[in-house]
Amino acid sequence: MLKLDNVHTYYGNSHILQGISFEVPKGTCVALLGRNGAGKTTTIHSIAGLTPPRNGTIRFQGRKIEKLTPYQISRCGIGLVPQGRRIFPSLTIRENLTIAARHADQSRTDQEKWTLAKVYELFPILKERENNMGTQLSGGQQQMLAIGRALITNPQLILMDEPSEGLAPIIIEQVGEIIKKLKETGLSILLVEQNFYLACGVANEVLVMNKGQIVWQGEPQQLLANEEIQHRYLGV
Repeated sequence: MLKLDNVHTYYGNSHILQGISFEVPKGTCVALLGRNGAGKTTTIHSIAGLTPPRNGTIRFQGRKIEKLTPYQISRCGIGLVPQGRRIFPSLTIRENLTIAARHADQSRTDQEKWTLAKVYELFPILKERENNMGTQLSGGQQQMLAIGRALITNPQLILMDEPSEGLAPIIIEQVGEIIKKLKETGLSILLVEQNFYLACGVANEVLVMNKGQIVWQGEPQQLLANEEIQHRYLGV
């Protein structure tokens, strides 16, 4: 579904991503872990076209996308749940969703297509409060809205950047259940997280990042058993 090969990304003269390579297979969740400043969000931004890489290739379903604009990449079928949620505060829940809506590929069945009704089915609280402005929502409700806004673009891959950030433990559990449900629909997910246990609980594969490089890769159970990697790179 997604493949990065020797990707180098810079902010000015600062070399942030230093030759990272990994894949997100179709229908799986791959979690990217690391301390603050490791390069996780830059990875998301490189894929989404917000900070294009200077070298290396990014392929989505076999197509090179590293030189496309963000809107072109989105139209390829990649949805983004940005760090900090970034919903439109002056719009209602319904307006936030409808402004992002995009028709699904005709090859999908009606059950596979994300519509306003289906987003409301996944997040009943959004239906209850659909006329509330973004400023009237709790952090958890804003996160649900950010996820729903990405889903209604009908992506085949969704990039989630720190979806648990700033949320209460009980809401973090709900986010984890949502990610599991999305996996069951066949959606591919790249999850950037600081919450070690949330990531290991939902991912099929985990990548650990440090100073712009992938320093460890494996299954969640392997990472849970590897205290050295946890202490050295994650501070667990």
